[in-house]
Amino acid sequence: MNDQPIILRAGALEAALSPAAGGSLRWLSYDGVDLLRRAPDGSADPLAMASFPLVPYANRIAHGRFPFDGKNCQLRRNFGDHPHSIHGVGWQTKWTAKETYADSVKLVQIHDVNDDWLWPFRAEQCVTLKSSHMSMSLSLTNVGDTPMPAGLGFHPYLLADAATHLQFDAKSLWLSTPDMLPDREVSADSLGDWSHPAPVLGDGLIDNVYGGWGGSATVLRGDGLRLTLCATGADWLHVFRPPDGTDFCLEPVSHMPDAINRPGGMAILAPGETMQLSMAIEIDRTLPKSAGIA
Repeated sequence: MNDQPIILRAGALEAALSPAAGGSLRWLSYDGVDLLRRAPDGSADPLAMASFPLVPYANRIAHGRFPFDGKNCQLRRNFGDHPHSIHGVGWQTKWTAKETYADSVKLVQIHDVNDDWLWPFRAEQCVTLKSSHMSMSLSLTNVGDTPMPAGLGFHPYLLADAATHLQFDAKSLWLSTPDMLPDREVSADSLGDWSHPAPVLGDGLIDNVYGGWGGSATVLRGDGLRLTLCATGADWLHVFRPPDGTDFCLEPVSHMPDAINRPGGMAILAPGETMQLSMAIEIDRTLPKSAGIA
């Protein structure tokens, strides 16, 4: 892969990004301990990374089709034989590093009109490390002369073992169809009660979005580290927990899957308008092992 990682450091915290691999985060470690899933050496696959940006929409658009501004729009299906378009453009396209410092970087992507997205945009992703947290911001600007639908998100993979517990507050959960589109809204505890710390691993698939998310989620690791993921501009949290896995995803997003085909829809950016979403992961290493776990 002709993509030299950009390595950032602040105190014991280290991160690496690959601009050519969808602007993805390759790893995030604290004092040599991985906090997110580490990308394999030499991999250029965003789906193998620690995290990747979701722009200009998050999750799925059913069959890549939707009505907008009086037209029937069709996007390319961009995930093999999967029936829906997924995760936007940013994760499958090269970004360019514009500002690089020892502890921060700004990546930029300019999109022209094509079958992946029918409107031009400029996206910026800024990553900054402090001694005890990483912050990431993602912005999307409509650089065209007509309105466009817009959405943002991040897709981090957190590590988990049998002792890892998860806690967050939400008002509801959407159950999914077999092809992973939202089907019906149910109570937030229908697939597990995360309102109190509970084991995150399990033998069933969770690939569902939570509405009315409080904007924060806490991960209590078996090694005594506590991670707090918080976000602004994200009213929804998509949780991906594969069965019997070693990692899981907490995806702060601005809209639910297939929102563009549903009441409420997605945000609409006027020409020249910008929207932004930010995420931070805070690290607390002062906890004794298994602290706070019921």
